[in-house]
Amino acid sequence: MASFVVATAGHVDHGKSALVRALTGIEPDRLAEERRRGLTVDLGFAWTELVPGCDAAFVDVPGHERFLGNMLAGLGPAPVVCFVVAADEGWQEQSSDHRDAVAALGIDTGVLVLSRADRADAARVAEVVARAREELAGTGLADAPAVVTSAVTGAGLDRLREALAGVLSGAPAPDPGARVRLWVDRSFTIAGAGTVVTGTLAAGTVRTGDRLTVAGVPDSVAVRGLQSRGEACELIGPTNRVAVNLRGVEPQLVARGSALLTPDAWPETTVVDVRRCTGEAFGSSSGHVNVHVGTAALAGRLRPLDGEHARITLSHPAPVVLGDRLVLRSAGSRRVRAGVVVLDADPPVLSRRGDGRRRAAVLGARQSPAPGGPAAAADLVAEAARRGAVRVEQLVRLGLVPARAVAPPAGVVAAGDWWVAEGALEQWGAQLAELVAQVHRRDPVAAGLSSGAAVAALGLPAAELLAEVAQAAGVEEHDGHLAEPGHRHDLGPAEEAVAALEARLRATPFQAPESADLLALALGPRQLAAAERAGRLLRLPGEVVLLPDAPARAMRELAGLPQPFTAAEAKAALGTTRRVVIPLLEHLDARGWTRRRDPVHREVVRG
Repeated sequence: MASFVVATAGHVDHGKSALVRALTGIEPDRLAEERRRGLTVDLGFAWTELVPGCDAAFVDVPGHERFLGNMLAGLGPAPVVCFVVAADEGWQEQSSDHRDAVAALGIDTGVLVLSRADRADAARVAEVVARAREELAGTGLADAPAVVTSAVTGAGLDRLREALAGVLSGAPAPDPGARVRLWVDRSFTIAGAGTVVTGTLAAGTVRTGDRLTVAGVPDSVAVRGLQSRGEACELIGPTNRVAVNLRGVEPQLVARGSALLTPDAWPETTVVDVRRCTGEAFGSSSGHVNVHVGTAALAGRLRPLDGEHARITLSHPAPVVLGDRLVLRSAGSRRVRAGVVVLDADPPVLSRRGDGRRRAAVLGARQSPAPGGPAAAADLVAEAARRGAVRVEQLVRLGLVPARAVAPPAGVVAAGDWWVAEGALEQWGAQLAELVAQVHRRDPVAAGLSSGAAVAALGLPAAELLAEVAQAAGVEEHDGHLAEPGHRHDLGPAEEAVAALEARLRATPFQAPESADLLALALGPRQLAAAERAGRLLRLPGEVVLLPDAPARAMRELAGLPQPFTAAEAKAALGTTRRVVIPLLEHLDARGWTRRRDPVHREVVRG
């Protein structure tokens, strides 16, 4: 069965709660004060089956201007609205406030409801409908179906159910596999159960036993139980009203404005760059604003970048991503100042003169994202170019790409878990090629530039990107060093000395040169290490230098000895000294070619 969540909107005392009560049979005013005064102060909730196969939960919001913050908390997460105008009173001041809020949030699905039709004649109803159409022009509800109703007589309620069901059937289907972001609108404690929070689940699925995180709370929480429409359930998907019984958190840490999140799937940002969608253009002066997102109301500071773009610094971290709609109110005002859409939830620092102007130009070239993204290909390329390289996981967190694997756009290269801008890759490659060439010029027998030094010199965000950069640079990696192709075979000035040593060892394979011999040949540790990397020599502990085939030659001699044999017998068979035979035998042991029988004897390991 399809399920949806619908919020009410409209002027105070225009019959929103009465309409919900008539549709559902449930009293949405929870508080005794509300029922005593006949005035909705906080959010109310009810549910019903509109038509067979179509369930709807209602979030009833207060209409009075003093409770605009509560109204925005109810509208924020809801994708559909019933905009209520009383037929007898017509369009009023708070009708405009709620219209501005609906427009600021980008809500474009709903029904225009004329309530209290029993108090107005046909001419008055037609007049009110015409005025409401005029006021809603330019908003997402401009073409919303209009239904005339009376909660007292029941007139029009069946038609309203059908109109709502028709509108809902055309709404985009939410993704049950999406990451969870449940904005909390109520939090309370139940004896024997603990902390319970409620909210509108717009996407994703929550299951009993899930672990979730709470924005701003370090430890994760466990889902102890779930309820929807008054019934317990093991899992709940979108779009639904849901009550979540949590284990591991106190209710004051998950008050209204908190969000339950899929772990490690959302950013927690304090700075966003935005584009104005509704309301007044940004001026030239920075100032304090009240920022509403989801059910949260945060203090913020707005820095205009131009008339259409601004940077907002939030007082507290919030799980905000590309395409989120925010409502701005001037500090101390009850009016909606503007509606904005998030273009970047992880923007660059602006520190130099002119950075704001340049940033406005960048944002002006970006497309306005749809709620939930993803970003346009051109914007992804620009984002990768700004960062040089970025983890795909981070792009997913910021809402720039969907959670499912996607190929990078043209101009971006995939490197493991990273996306790298082609321009950055070319630049890093050119820098690396020059760094390696400098090392070769400075020290021809050196192994090359160490991988760690390369990462640090290039300022790469991760060592795992080095392989891709090395390929772009045309250099090779060997044993943790980067060198030009063929360099490991070039011993430079040491070539002649190494060749002389090779000739000597071919004649007497186990007569390793003494330190004085190596000094006479001008073969120090660097030259010997280069020769070993080139496969020309084998170095054993104790400054023993042999040819690489010395172990194989030794095995042929040792295999002819009576088994087991002693080190002294091996020394005599190889015609060498104890200085050479002990590290050579230990080398053979390490390779598994020989093994110890006891502290004195060894034997050849037969295949």
